[in-house]
Amino acid sequence: MNKIRATLQTAEWPTLFLILLCHLVWAAALLFHQSLGFALTALLAVPMVTLHSSLQHEALHGHPTRSAGLNEGLIFLPLGLAYPYRRFKRMHLRHHNDQSLTDPYDDPESYYYALADWQRLPAPLQRVLDFNNTLFGRLLIGPAVMSVGFYGAELRLARSGKERGMGLAWAAHALGAAIVLVFVLVVAGMPLWQYLLIAYGGLSLLSLRTFAEHQASEAPGGRTAIVEERSLLSLLFLNNNLHYVHHEHPRLPWYRLPALYRSARAEFQAGNAGYVFAGYGDILRRYLFRRKSPVPHPYLRRP
Repeated sequence: MNKIRATLQTAEWPTLFLILLCHLVWAAALLFHQSLGFALTALLAVPMVTLHSSLQHEALHGHPTRSAGLNEGLIFLPLGLAYPYRRFKRMHLRHHNDQSLTDPYDDPESYYYALADWQRLPAPLQRVLDFNNTLFGRLLIGPAVMSVGFYGAELRLARSGKERGMGLAWAAHALGAAIVLVFVLVVAGMPLWQYLLIAYGGLSLLSLRTFAEHQASEAPGGRTAIVEERSLLSLLFLNNNLHYVHHEHPRLPWYRLPALYRSARAEFQAGNAGYVFAGYGDILRRYLFRRKSPVPHPYLRRP
């Protein structure tokens, strides 16, 4: 009883409310998809898939409770279908080693390639990856490119036998995905192809956030962006657009990041060497059809 009381006293209620709201809106949109039509259903459900991914990110950083097991249980269902939560957690916590950010080998979330690996790729695949480094490309094919790379890496790890806990992580994911698909196909009666488009759309919208989060820079602080977005997007991303602030304070809950940023805006911008965007419209204007950076890392993992 004391444990339950302590959990309730320390729980972060804004995050708990969003977890409940996210699942309710997602479920309601699917249950009433025939009345709403696919366009309106997608308009409601796609952002919920994005928000759910953001909530998973909060959970792996220790929110909204002090219990890692409870946090996982609250965001257990993989609404986006693609990634096992426990594998995402393991990779993302490795990503938070700021000294290794953007390293093609040591940062599991890097979009950069080592030069030798890049040179070995067939020319058509190089063109695909170059296109993926434009914002239009990232939104269009980014989730597919990321999934192919992730699943390939997981297969190699599984064959090596060096990664512990992979089987349990994938088993938990398979159970969660089965529950989601039973709800989608049986309870809601939605065609599978429609839900796959919704799941892909949610990951595509998430790619808007991740597109410019990091860049190659000699200074570790200059590798992480600040996007001064103040809109519904910042809520869907749980203020992770203030990504440098999050990397500096990874244990801080999402709803405290804006006030912290405002209190020391100049210091944060000096700390990240001015890698700042006015908003996602700014990123869109700069990089919609223009490659943000070359895929080969400009100075790491080069002969």
